[in-house]
Amino acid sequence: MGRVPITSPKAMRSLTKLNRGKKYRNRLKPFDYLLSCHVKPFGYPPDVDPEKFHLVAPYEPDPECWVDLPWIDQYSGKQYEITTEGFHGSRGLARVKTYGEVLREYEFHLGAKSADAKGKPSGKQTFGLLHRRHVRVERIVYIGRESNRLEEIEAGVIHSAESVYTEYPDPHRDEWETRILPVLKKIPIAALMRVSGRSRSMLTRALAGRSRPRKRNQQLLKSILRRLGAV
Repeated sequence: MGRVPITSPKAMRSLTKLNRGKKYRNRLKPFDYLLSCHVKPFGYPPDVDPEKFHLVAPYEPDPECWVDLPWIDQYSGKQYEITTEGFHGSRGLARVKTYGEVLREYEFHLGAKSADAKGKPSGKQTFGLLHRRHVRVERIVYIGRESNRLEEIEAGVIHSAESVYTEYPDPHRDEWETRILPVLKKIPIAALMRVSGRSRSMLTRALAGRSRPRKRNQQLLKSILRRLGAV
């Protein structure tokens, strides 16, 4: 369980069912606290998308009451029950993690910042003294202040980091201009036409920098370079 504040209109809308029929002083309000639970792998109800499913309930400090609370999915507003028994969820019921399960997972969790003795990313079977992984910068991407919602990702309220990013591309640091186009210029245009199936005129304009290919063509040319091991 975790404690999270109500800090967005979206969170408030999902609590409409809990507030319905209550006097104002008894309602959940902005900046009140909620309980947040973490669902066990394969513990989701079968009719939900795990990436868009997160249960919250009114804050209650007594752990003995947690299983009996009205748990609301923040995305759909539907009410669910929770359990710590069994191995998977069922319709209307989510199997959530216990503190014991969280501790057992931590013993074998992947260390994203750590490397083994050979410099490779540490895994579940890694043992011995760990080292810090080396950082190699491939490109720089500017993102907006929405990244301050990463705390909600760590708390499990938001499941996908991509959903909180707003990217602001810089033409001078654009991947197409700095990595892809210079490599494409080294490949004969006849060979590019053969492997990509695209027209000579489109490829000529792109390689000369007179126009930028559409997104799907950029992805196609990028995948070709990856298959060739050029990027």
